[in-house]
Amino acid sequence: MPTKIEGEATRRFGERYRVEASIAVDLERAVLGSDYGANGYTTVAQADTLAAVLALREGHRLLDIGAGCGWPGLYLAKTAGCDVVVTDLPMEGLRRARRRSRDDCLTLRSGAVLASARRLPFRAESFDAIVHTDVLC
Repeated sequence: MPTKIEGEATRRFGERYRVEASIAVDLERAVLGSDYGANGYTTVAQADTLAAVLALREGHRLLDIGAGCGWPGLYLAKTAGCDVVVTDLPMEGLRRARRRSRDDCLTLRSGAVLASARRLPFRAESFDAIVHTDVLC
């Protein structure tokens, strides 16, 4: 059960996902090289570095904590061939992640879980790698 402060923070952060902003996506493409509608600052080059350092490949399971709308977890699944579970608290972000998963034909290799980074519902050995980019805890 989230605390009152966590609940309010989740509500406020979730409001950012309700705004459809094509200008923001155009800016994201120009600056970060992606078009996920991300709220963070991780570039495509940095995500590619994560994939290389973690040696992600087909058959691996990746957990992306605080993924919002799926960046960079879904991108890593698409480019590296791994499976991914994205987690966050704002439901609006996870809805966008599920839409992106469908658009990128990743529905069989991805999942979205509403969960706080402080209370993840997974066993420690569930994943081969974990990422958390641009996350405030």
